[in-house]
Amino acid sequence: MTDSPWWHPDRHADRRPALLARARLQSAIRRWLDQEGFLEVDPAALQVSPGNETHLHAFATTAIGNDGEPRQMYLHTSPEFAMKKLLAAGETRIAAFSHVWRNRERGARHSPEFTMMEWYRVGQDYTVLMDDCAALMRMAAEAAGTCLFRHRDRTCDPFAVPERLSVADAFARAGVDLLATVTPQGTDREALAAMSPVRVAADDTWSDIFSRILSEKVEPTLGLDRPTILDRYPVAEAALARPADDPRVAERFELYACGVELANGFGELTDPIEQRRRFLAEMDEKARLYGERYPLDEDLLAALKIMPPSSGIALGFDRLVMLATGAPDVDTVMWTPVG
Repeated sequence: MTDSPWWHPDRHADRRPALLARARLQSAIRRWLDQEGFLEVDPAALQVSPGNETHLHAFATTAIGNDGEPRQMYLHTSPEFAMKKLLAAGETRIAAFSHVWRNRERGARHSPEFTMMEWYRVGQDYTVLMDDCAALMRMAAEAAGTCLFRHRDRTCDPFAVPERLSVADAFARAGVDLLATVTPQGTDREALAAMSPVRVAADDTWSDIFSRILSEKVEPTLGLDRPTILDRYPVAEAALARPADDPRVAERFELYACGVELANGFGELTDPIEQRRRFLAEMDEKARLYGERYPLDEDLLAALKIMPPSSGIALGFDRLVMLATGAPDVDTVMWTPVG
């Protein structure tokens, strides 16, 4: 029945156990959020800016006002901007299950529309989010009735204490002295190219080389046997995170299991001047690579002026269910996959 549409009764019967596990997990997470004092919010998906990261691609639409005038808007790639405005408004512990949209993304781990779980803690260090991640992985395993996460030929024990590994140490395992190519003022493309263990094209930027090393040499080794928390990204790769004690790196981490990225957490940047500078740099790079740029959310930049110190994280809910159920792809664990 693999060639049948997802709504065919026989195909649905095959998928239904994973979908029921998804429902149990979502219920368990909501109970945990309530116990932790979170307020579940429902951010609007239609926004003036979909996000300002170079490689994120949005779905654009046209809103027609009462005056009949068209206005370009976007489906959000994350509820982040809206949720940060709620933090500025006075909320202190919020969470959301949001449908989000990302263009140019389709595959076993990607869908153009998917569910993101995002949550924020005001006044708490971003390392608390690492503990949250460990708790959510245990919940996912229990909801699926399993002791192991699985993806293809890889397994991971979701009950094991996660390995915490700096990005610099992960690159060192691949023979790259990453921080030798980074300063608080910028990056050294030639230095990284000289020690790169992967192919480098003449027009590759430092960021291009970094991303290729990460995807080809680092990520496949992460979250095997036990989860990995990849911590302290270079500032150039953390546009929304505040600098760490070493100004070359930022308070950003990603959670991995079975070589799959599950979550992306930050100590949130609240300096609107620095945030504007980073957004503009990201959009300049998007224009160079893809010939387009997205508007800045001026309300967000204004809100950052009064947003309190916070930590926040986004988790790919479909991917979490996929690993917990051993499903081959995210479509299998979505109630109604994108056609």
